[in-house]
Amino acid sequence: MNGKTVYFRLLVGFVLMLAGQTNGNAFQRAERPNVVLIISDDQGYGDLGIHGNPHIQTPVLDKLGRESLRLTNFYVSPVCAPTRSSLMTGRYSLRTGVRDTYNGGAIMATEEVTIAEMLQSAGYRTGMFGKWHLGDNYPFRPGDQGFEESLIHLAGGMGQPGDFTTYFQGDRSYFDPVLWYNGQQKAFQGYCSDIFTTEALRFMEKKASDPFFLYLSFNAPHTPLQVPDKYYERYKDLDPSAGFDKDGRPFPEMSERDKEAARKVYAMVSNIDDNVGRVLDKLEELGIAENTVVIFMTDNGPQQARYVGGMRGRKGNVFRGGVRVPFFLRLPDRLEGNRDISTSLAHIDVLPTLAELCEAPLPTDRQIDGKSFYPLLQGRDVAGFDDRSLFFYWTRRYPELYNNIALHRGNFKLVGNTGYEAKESDFELFDIEADPYELNSVLDANKPIASALKSEMDAMIADLTQSPHLNRPQRVIIGSEQENPVYLNRNDADGERGIWTQEEVFGMWKVKTLEGRYRIRFKFIQPLKTKGRMVLETNSVILQQQHREVPTDEISMENVYLPEMEMDLVPFYQTEGRSIFPLWMELEKISGP
Repeated sequence: MNGKTVYFRLLVGFVLMLAGQTNGNAFQRAERPNVVLIISDDQGYGDLGIHGNPHIQTPVLDKLGRESLRLTNFYVSPVCAPTRSSLMTGRYSLRTGVRDTYNGGAIMATEEVTIAEMLQSAGYRTGMFGKWHLGDNYPFRPGDQGFEESLIHLAGGMGQPGDFTTYFQGDRSYFDPVLWYNGQQKAFQGYCSDIFTTEALRFMEKKASDPFFLYLSFNAPHTPLQVPDKYYERYKDLDPSAGFDKDGRPFPEMSERDKEAARKVYAMVSNIDDNVGRVLDKLEELGIAENTVVIFMTDNGPQQARYVGGMRGRKGNVFRGGVRVPFFLRLPDRLEGNRDISTSLAHIDVLPTLAELCEAPLPTDRQIDGKSFYPLLQGRDVAGFDDRSLFFYWTRRYPELYNNIALHRGNFKLVGNTGYEAKESDFELFDIEADPYELNSVLDANKPIASALKSEMDAMIADLTQSPHLNRPQRVIIGSEQENPVYLNRNDADGERGIWTQEEVFGMWKVKTLEGRYRIRFKFIQPLKTKGRMVLETNSVILQQQHREVPTDEISMENVYLPEMEMDLVPFYQTEGRSIFPLWMELEKISGP
């Protein structure tokens, strides 16, 4: 049990002790609700029938939306790992150490307190199934961050080089995958979204006697766009650009490639729709639907050009098409549904809202950027939302001044797509209420507002970029009892920008080794065809061995001594003037000091 869990359990115990000393039914607490948080990946605001898309078939989610409280101005980050870290912690992603989707920047500091840890310390059972994308090794995995049960793929997506157990399956990476159950590889049969849902249903059945938190995080409809044929058949003849009432709203130009992508995305979303139906049916079967918070949301806008409700931009972009997403919340036994809430809310608000709703203590030793919107759900007015600012950015590695960056306060949103010396006049200012599609900058007529927002943006950037977790590398621990062997994958490799499937690229993994002797294995994307030497730089000591047995795509080093220290592991195969970086490396501790 880590220090964070002990702290929260002591606090909860103290609160319950005080409650037990109070006489009278007026102080008895209502039964705490279960929480089912469902999030999909790269599903945009327009990828639902309820949001005006005449083509996509989402009857379950449309019905859920009609029954729910609909947050009609709900915002996230422009890309997935930052959204997920903010969702889990109630903090801007840069505070958590998450600055990218790969290149070693999608590892959330283990010191962060997640929704799972917060609810677990208040007596909840916790499980997650699907996409984690906040660190694949100890101490950053779901099981290290409050989830007692987890089934995940690695990296940012199945079929990506970081998810090496599915990468080599190519166009079948979403089918019959090898996944990671509680940190161990396990083979499954079927389609990924169906598998994650089936395992989530089993978790609900096992934990239904206790309050539980289920995080069902679909990796669909993220690329690669793979879906069972029976779903694709529904859309194979569709023109996804036709049939919309444009009504003056922008509609993106769609290439034939975009149209085919939309067909596959719609098919993947229809599969998600069926699986959400399975979850809702299970809640009814278990008799707990009335006392279960069900949330459905997505992590950012669509990756490809398609209908997005007329909004400008898509995934990776700070315009509304990239950061405004669906958010439905249903809790039948205490919240009146079928209502719209138009207040600007965000991913950072979910943790404090669940803390209040579930009577769990918020962390008090760190800044929580979000604010509970539970009073809004109850129909009560609450101050503090209209006059606060929401910050958005997205560039690779770290924020760039002032590129793809925005600050939204009240009706106004300041957007920068310019350079570090930009003046206020180089920005765009939008009145979101009058211009929800962000088509016409009103900066010239509102220079004092732009100046104030620019000053606040500068202060926000200065604060976030000095966050300790951002400036101190998150290091995987090698040689611990909690994870042995350790597989280091491409998603968490730092080095050159954009390490993906390149062979001749400079890369490294930032780790902390525990003293001992190790067996180390290197796996390469393509077989090595020429003799050379395998090199592993470990800070002050360089290990190398000659290698003559080719062709091969694996090389091992045996009985390697590593001291206890923080180090950057830099492996490469050197041959004929080339340095080839491995796809992954495995380190198994075979003996102590």
